[in-house]
Amino acid sequence: MIIDAWIQHPTSRMLADPIFESLRRWTKSAIPRDGVPLAATLAAMDRGGVERALVSAWWGPRGPMISNDEVAGWVAQAPTRLVGVGSVNLGKPMEAVREARRCVQELGFKAIRVLPWLWEVPPTDRRFYPVYAACVDLGVPFCTQIGHTGPLMPSEVGRPMYLDQVALDFPELTIVGGHIGWPWTEEAIAVATKHERVYIDTSAYTVRRYPLALVEYLRTHGRSKVLFGSNHPMIAPEKALEGLDALGLDDETRARFLGGTAAEVYGL
Repeated sequence: MIIDAWIQHPTSRMLADPIFESLRRWTKSAIPRDGVPLAATLAAMDRGGVERALVSAWWGPRGPMISNDEVAGWVAQAPTRLVGVGSVNLGKPMEAVREARRCVQELGFKAIRVLPWLWEVPPTDRRFYPVYAACVDLGVPFCTQIGHTGPLMPSEVGRPMYLDQVALDFPELTIVGGHIGWPWTEEAIAVATKHERVYIDTSAYTVRRYPLALVEYLRTHGRSKVLFGSNHPMIAPEKALEGLDALGLDDETRARFLGGTAAEVYGL
């Protein structure tokens, strides 16, 4: 079973946001005026052989680009295919905690994701800490982005080493760092190796672009710490997985990478 650890079903307001101009330039994609039909995302999953995908809300300082209720609506339409990942407003800490609880307890989401670059602060910023505590209390992972950001926002806040301090302060918190941490992938590997509950997902990178250090980690002592992710619609799952055989993974490692570890981390 293939589980995609990071996709978006994009709204028109997300696709039209100026910070994504660089992505539109790279992918040469037009902005759909009326949004993208859910069937298109499910079809992309089918083409990649993806059975289930974690579909995420997006919340930044200007409000939600993809709301939690929109995600819940899509999950309701495809409950055997899609798994909800919530997001929250860091600018209002208690509101963020209450929304995290609503996402998990009422909407049935399996994780909370907040992106440091959207807020232009590192994950050690005090505004994140109530969200971490809520995730521990709710028993769900906290997901974030590590590494360089393609959107036109600062990348420094995505350095994986920030998660070292978070993991020290919250040893019970499961953390999934998406986008492999490049160009600081070795930092990401160091943090994931040091901390039992820190994981890396490969979203936003095709197999052929994985750094050699990540491939070696996946083949050896990191075989249970790396999750497959595509970052659809930026990269379709089918495209993200091209060349998988060339990694030379044994059957057990391949199965864990494609879905087994994600099933354990997210309780699927």
